[in-house]
Amino acid sequence: MTELVVRRLLIDLEQPVERHWCGGDAFLTAWFNALSMSFPLGEQFFIDSVRNGLKALPLEAQEPFRAEVQGFVGQEATHRRIHALFNAQIEKHGLVNRWEPRARARLKLLDGADPRHGLGVTAANEHFTALFAEWLLSRPHVLAGAEPRLRSLWLWHSAEESEHKCTAFDLYQALGGSHAWRVKWMRRVTLIFLTDTLLQTVDNLRRDGSLWRWSTWQSAWRHLLGRDGLLRCSWKPWRAYFRRDFHPSQQHSDLSADWLRENAALYTRVGAPS
Repeated sequence: MTELVVRRLLIDLEQPVERHWCGGDAFLTAWFNALSMSFPLGEQFFIDSVRNGLKALPLEAQEPFRAEVQGFVGQEATHRRIHALFNAQIEKHGLVNRWEPRARARLKLLDGADPRHGLGVTAANEHFTALFAEWLLSRPHVLAGAEPRLRSLWLWHSAEESEHKCTAFDLYQALGGSHAWRVKWMRRVTLIFLTDTLLQTVDNLRRDGSLWRWSTWQSAWRHLLGRDGLLRCSWKPWRAYFRRDFHPSQQHSDLSADWLRENAALYTRVGAPS
């Protein structure tokens, strides 16, 4: 089991956020903003899925997971809260969250479903966020020009996503979730996640008035599909999820622990599993 500590990031999101807060890069700003728009609803779904998964286990099998689930819920609830504050700031720029209503309608289809489905969706999304976290933590230049408090927000979030990437997966396995459904949910989540992220990013850029700038498309190509781009660099670790013997712990690095240790002054420790 993984010990998951809940941390409160010491940044003030009551203050306004610059329109192009990510080093003046319109595409990166719109991309990060789009991701943030998905988090409050998504994190709540992950919390509910993991809680329901724990309850579905026999009582004697729950105890080994209890502390880890407590930490997972604490971390995700903190992410949900702080991204809601961030989203409130970027809404002042005229951005509209078109992602959340679509996601809410889709997630409603899972109401009352076998808890393994919620865990399968959560595990797939957690794999995505872990890949993104590893890419971002290993490339500090991406956020080098970002406003300091927002750079801290995204790197802290990334570090914690790397920490708890195994929780939903392990609960899914403990409940006897099949390999067939695990990979089926990954295929669906991949299509939906990438489509919704790109649609929201394009809408953000359109509302910002920077959609048709050459610099916007250059940045999009470089950061997504270029030699060091997110999608290009994440292809192999994403594909690994489809192996029968895959486990998230196989894709491990020390970047998360290193960042949390080196930036301990940026957060306070709220609690740890007891």
